Amino acid sequence: MFRPLQGLLVLTVAALTLSACGDSAGAPSAESPSPSAPSSTAPSTSPSATGTAAPDTAAADTSLSIEYREDGETPSATWTLQCDGAAPVGASDAPDPAAACAVLAEQGTALFAAPDPNLMCTQDIKGMQRASVTGTVNGEAVDQTFSLRDGCQIGRWESLTALLGPAGGTL
Repeated sequence: MFRPLQGLLVLTVAALTLSACGDSAGAPSAESPSPSAPSSTAPSTSPSATGTAAPDTAAADTSLSIEYREDGETPSATWTLQCDGAAPVGASDAPDPAAACAVLAEQGTALFAAPDPNLMCTQDIKGMQRASVTGTVNGEAVDQTFSLRDGCQIGRWESLTALLGPAGGTL
């Protein structure tokens, strides 16, 4: 009598485990919501984590300031990214500006969405690094912090490696 229920329980646990893992290759997963509806592409500036204005976005659809903290606390590097569509413009000095602009043009602000708070994340720690990203992507404001302190956060970082640098690596 309990055999069918045990089989159903095993299948349910397996499905929940697989849905919590996500796909680090960039495919949509439970932690990657679909892109939001398009919004105005009016350029704007927003303050960075250091309190200075982000680069002028008059010529760029995307303009971001990144503050990287190797030890998780103390700023150790900063860089910017400006994109006109999928192409970097200006003095973009992100780890891989061309790849970062391409992924942002394709996936937009969905890459900056925080994981669903009900999502089960593995308790892996890949490093102490943190990165704060402020500015605009396709005219939409972003202000997010990334870390490597659990599986969901690692997945978010890895989807933006071209912008943030390698997960767990040093710059």
